[in-house]
Amino acid sequence: MVTFQRRYQENKKLLKIFKTVADVLIVILFAYSLTLFTCDRTIVTGSSMQPVIENEDTVLINRFAYAFCKPKRFNIIAFQLPDVKSNKVYVKRVIGLPGEKVQIKDGRVYINGSLLENDVSQDNILTSGIASNEITLGEDEYFVLGDNRNNSEDSRFANIGMVHEKDIVGSVWFIMNPLKRVKLL
Repeated sequence: MVTFQRRYQENKKLLKIFKTVADVLIVILFAYSLTLFTCDRTIVTGSSMQPVIENEDTVLINRFAYAFCKPKRFNIIAFQLPDVKSNKVYVKRVIGLPGEKVQIKDGRVYINGSLLENDVSQDNILTSGIASNEITLGEDEYFVLGDNRNNSEDSRFANIGMVHEKDIVGSVWFIMNPLKRVKLL
């Protein structure tokens, strides 16, 4: 009888261990599947988003972030250029929203004639590009800038221009690599 009880207790412990391992594996599988089907990842090339995102950081992009809402000012978005036979994904910060008027003068960003408040970059912008004259954004257009304003190819330049809503891949929300820089954005 003692051996039966001891075996029962040992089996009970083993079952508990197997259940815990199975639970952990299910959670890992669920997290992996969720990430696989709702996220993209890209490696950022260049220093245009410094200091927030560095050259060669791997970031996760939430593809469904804008399924039910629109990008807001200062969101970091990923987008592709239309009519370009490349899979290159650009990562920039939303500055101007649909219907707004954007201008860069005296090294600062103005929205609807007022200085942009709470801008993430306090750098004096040296190149206004096409935004030296006031630009009125269309109903599906966004004006984006890199955080490193003087080293960024963004909406100020005709080859990027305004970002159309349909070209937005998603919201950049997480730096996953290198490990020392892992963080939520």
